[in-house]
Amino acid sequence: MLSDKRQRILDFVKHYIAEKGYSPSIREIAKKCQISSPSMVQYHLKILEQDRYIRRDPSIPRSIRPLELEGDHISIPLLGSIAAGEPIYVPSSDSWHDVALEMIEVPVKMVKGLDDIFALKVKGTSMIDALVDDGDIIVLQKSEEARNGEMVAAWLVDQSETTLKRIYYDPKRIRLQPANKQMKPLYYNPGNVRIQGRVIGVIRKP
Repeated sequence: MLSDKRQRILDFVKHYIAEKGYSPSIREIAKKCQISSPSMVQYHLKILEQDRYIRRDPSIPRSIRPLELEGDHISIPLLGSIAAGEPIYVPSSDSWHDVALEMIEVPVKMVKGLDDIFALKVKGTSMIDALVDDGDIIVLQKSEEARNGEMVAAWLVDQSETTLKRIYYDPKRIRLQPANKQMKPLYYNPGNVRIQGRVIGVIRKP
């Protein structure tokens, strides 16, 4: 049987995941459950893991997962941010973190059994009419190809910029189309656009 303190931790983790789609930080657990220090939270989490109430990867932030939720959700890496507005400068196409900033939980039915799934946090409102707002998290499948009209993470080679748009293959050029009536489409030579992932789902900010 769980102690009151460990039950509070477990209940808080489950509630937090249900509300936000990812697990709380150690400090958030300490504050909410009135635990004196992060090291004491780690102690209780270790026991919860040993008793098979949770699983986690201590090397990855926000990776706590109650085992009773297994089967309904899957953990995927949140790798960074992407602009949904004017393209933003980033140093290179591999500037997105190879190691997850944190792990987030998404419904299994969202990923549809696909491989190479990752998430990015949206900055900007160029896709607002497609119900993708600033602060939302998009779920993507890593891909170098996309069909006409799909929403993609596009790397602009010459500009060293990345952006979130719908892609259209016009004659002799590629059109990156925002879903915002206040913004104009962007046109590029095909060799200047590299698709890094296609959007398969959206987790909206609370």
